[in-house]
Amino acid sequence: MGRQWLHAKRAIVNLKKGQTVGKLVKEITVAAKLGGGDPAGNARLFAVLEKARKASVTRDAIDRAIAKGTGSGGDKTSLDHIVFEGYAPHKVPVIVEAYTDNQQRTAPEIRVLFKKGVLGAAHSNKFLFDHVGIVEAHTANASADLEAAAIEAGANDFAPLTHAENDDIPAEGVIGARFLTERTAVHAVSTWLKANGWNVVTSEIGYVAKQFPDLDDAARAEVGEFLQALEDNDDVQRVWAAVK
Repeated sequence: MGRQWLHAKRAIVNLKKGQTVGKLVKEITVAAKLGGGDPAGNARLFAVLEKARKASVTRDAIDRAIAKGTGSGGDKTSLDHIVFEGYAPHKVPVIVEAYTDNQQRTAPEIRVLFKKGVLGAAHSNKFLFDHVGIVEAHTANASADLEAAAIEAGANDFAPLTHAENDDIPAEGVIGARFLTERTAVHAVSTWLKANGWNVVTSEIGYVAKQFPDLDDAARAEVGEFLQALEDNDDVQRVWAAVK
């Protein structure tokens, strides 16, 4: 979810591991600042800690980020969470989440990126997305009932999920699913799934597009280049786009 255009570029992910870790540390800091340092009572923090552990972020780095966010650490640098709304080429809605210690630097940089995109523009579009909890998981239980799992876990909706849609889902031998939840229910849904034989690969709070524009291969490639330029900005944390 939100990084579909990167799935075909998996080979470059390892080259950007340092950048990924830095962004996750920022996200931990902001989550702790907004909701406190206890992941059991802070769904946003719980979700980012799940991502951080999968990315092999060290325990020390996680602890420092939480301390910074809660104000109990020595580093008093403040990070702000900014959300930008706009359109990629071919009128594809985009939401950009950024964490920055300097809004006067970050905001103009993002606006310039939007202006550089062919037909890209910064305009309000949150009404085109649902702001939800997203849990993606798979199970080796061939008889798993996705609807029953969603109900028992406390999710609001579900859909089958394949390896092509998230390459952390094995290509064979498992059943994959995406569960959409209330933002405060990410922890509870993830915990239930883990306790009932599911392997959770994504647990986060994000934006899910309500509709997806039809794109041919050339248009999809053009949109992908624009989204990658946004993703490469050091202050950009997540890019959510109406791209399947």
